[in-house]
Amino acid sequence: MAHRALRPMFRRILIANRGEIAVRVMRTCREMGIETVAVYSDADAGAVHVGDATRAERIGPAAGRDSYLNIGAVVDAARRSGAEAVHPGYGFLSENDEFAAACVDAGLVFIGPPASAIQRMGSKIEARALMHRAGVPVVPGEAPDSQADAALTAAIDRVGFPALLKPSSGGGGIGMQVVRRREDVLAAIQTARRNAEAAFGDGTLYVERLVERPRHIEMQIFADDHEHVVSLFERECSLQRRQQKVIEESPSPALTPELRAAMGDAAVAAARACGYRNAGTIEFLLDDSSGSPVFYFMEMNTRLQVEHPVTEQVVGVDLVRAQLLVAAGQPLPGRAD
Repeated sequence: MAHRALRPMFRRILIANRGEIAVRVMRTCREMGIETVAVYSDADAGAVHVGDATRAERIGPAAGRDSYLNIGAVVDAARRSGAEAVHPGYGFLSENDEFAAACVDAGLVFIGPPASAIQRMGSKIEARALMHRAGVPVVPGEAPDSQADAALTAAIDRVGFPALLKPSSGGGGIGMQVVRRREDVLAAIQTARRNAEAAFGDGTLYVERLVERPRHIEMQIFADDHEHVVSLFERECSLQRRQQKVIEESPSPALTPELRAAMGDAAVAAARACGYRNAGTIEFLLDDSSGSPVFYFMEMNTRLQVEHPVTEQVVGVDLVRAQLLVAAGQPLPGRAD
């Protein structure tokens, strides 16, 4: 991995987001003596994050697609304001590889992973294949070359029942369909494809064996440009409603020291495999139904997550500060070449 040259810490950063995460990033910036630029839509002119920033830039009307999701408007705001870097927060454009690339093309530092890593991990099919090559355990399944109903049906037959149809794009459980009987396969394919196209504009599907009642364990990882990649341990988020997390717990009561180490090693391997940099999260499914726990890679979140304060409480590290240091070409806190 090529080392990025160390540079002075940023003088001014634009936060390409709103609400809680914008305020959170601004807090650390103030502590580090860094000026901040807020962006706002017409609906948020009086919002807290606007008042907390050193300066603010309007980026469009109330609709998100015309403001916070408008790459050109956000990049133009960064240029106008004299910002040197952009922090995407979470949500909106935070996992958009085109936005990351546009920032770099405009001479801005994107405080997150390279666009190439976002792109690789944004496709669940590509990420699954990449993890398999890297030796990271993946749920048994198939991603057929053809998206025809017959090809997906044959893949389900080979994987076996119960099976899970999953969209290659997106996340949060949207578009997934559980299939338990052969006679339900065609209807499940059509429903999954329709939902995926509506939600993500991409109806590409793949098949996995359904892991019944797994634990959901996510590992916080961090990587810099000095070949350091670390796992900052786990957050368990098994308690969910409609695939949305309700409670985060750390440490997980399900992990032994040996299992925690193995899962952390797999998370580090996953980050290295995609050329990752900055903060990210590897999500695993833990199947402990047989008494011999087995874990599988599920997906990677190529951004800082809303749950990051849980990890901060456990390890005593300001993850936003670490993000800024790494983006400036410095090694991870506590690491030196």
